[in-house]
Amino acid sequence: PGRGALSLGLLLPVLLGCGSAQPAGCPALCECSEPAKTVKCVNRNLTAVPPDLPPYVRSLFITGNPLTDLPAGAFPAQRLPDLASLNLSGNHLRTVEAGALALPALRQLDLSGNALVSFSPQAFGEGGSPLEELALRGTLRDQGVLLSLAALLQSGALRNLSRLELADNGLLLLPAGMFTALPALRQLDLSNNSLVGLRNVSFQGLGQLQSLNLSDNSLGVLGNSTLAQFRSLPALQHIILGHNTWVCDCAIEDLVAWLKESDQVEGKEALTCASPDKMLGKALLNINSSDLNCSVPTDLPSQLQTSYVFLGIVLALIGAIFLLVLYLNRKGIKKWMHNIRDACRDHMEGYHYRYEINADPRLTNLSSNSDV
Repeated sequence: PGRGALSLGLLLPVLLGCGSAQPAGCPALCECSEPAKTVKCVNRNLTAVPPDLPPYVRSLFITGNPLTDLPAGAFPAQRLPDLASLNLSGNHLRTVEAGALALPALRQLDLSGNALVSFSPQAFGEGGSPLEELALRGTLRDQGVLLSLAALLQSGALRNLSRLELADNGLLLLPAGMFTALPALRQLDLSNNSLVGLRNVSFQGLGQLQSLNLSDNSLGVLGNSTLAQFRSLPALQHIILGHNTWVCDCAIEDLVAWLKESDQVEGKEALTCASPDKMLGKALLNINSSDLNCSVPTDLPSQLQTSYVFLGIVLALIGAIFLLVLYLNRKGIKKWMHNIRDACRDHMEGYHYRYEINADPRLTNLSSNSDV
């Protein structure tokens, strides 16, 4: 019994030590689980991506670190052939270089909570990427980064993307044609920005789009062209428009009519006017034409066009009447023209006679001789 207790006492620390040891091939500052194919490097004060990540990893979390740059080859494709989910949120990333995310199996990428100032349109490599979900919440504060992202999306490199999250970025306007090369997109989150309009935003080609979140922005109205795009998307059944600054004047009539007939908008009963003061808090669904007092036409270009047409018709009528009057009085006008011609001829002959007198020296001397 004594020998057995001694052996157990010697063996116990060894067993405990083996249980707390890191799996083989796991970076020193990370936690690895080979059965779950997961590596976590959370709040480890990392300034660079660990170079010795295990090749079995499928889900990688590198969050809450002072990581600033992702250079080309930060995640070697040959070493990490199965990496499908990559979470890099909450770091201090500023630059993502070309080829930094060129992973053959990458399906999910989260870059939220990073203050990017440079994002290469070739970040996913020269060819297309299999990426399906991209989260960029609070990442696009720099205008140059937004334009780089737009160039990346328009290039067709992310044609498999089905979910795109662009919330919390303070966006005022979106680059034209930003989403035109995303045929597989199903969910688009633009909430909690400062969008004032969607005039230059095209949703054409997003035939698979199911959910569009536009809540917590500064939208005052949605134009006819935008509403027409919403109607033309067959799969779009969830549009979120809450907490926007709707301006309830004559320009909102089309939006109100669309809301009343459409079943695409979630919680449309809660949408209320933010201005003018007399309409503050009024539900959009309860607005009638009489409430808006549309004394001034809202469609000014068409009104001006109508005015120009009317003015042209009036001028044409005046011209026709003038020509008719001339035709009916052609004899009197002809006689009047002859009289004017004769009067001008007599007048010119008088001038000519005076000129001849003044030009003859004999008549000049005669007129100057006082004796004669």
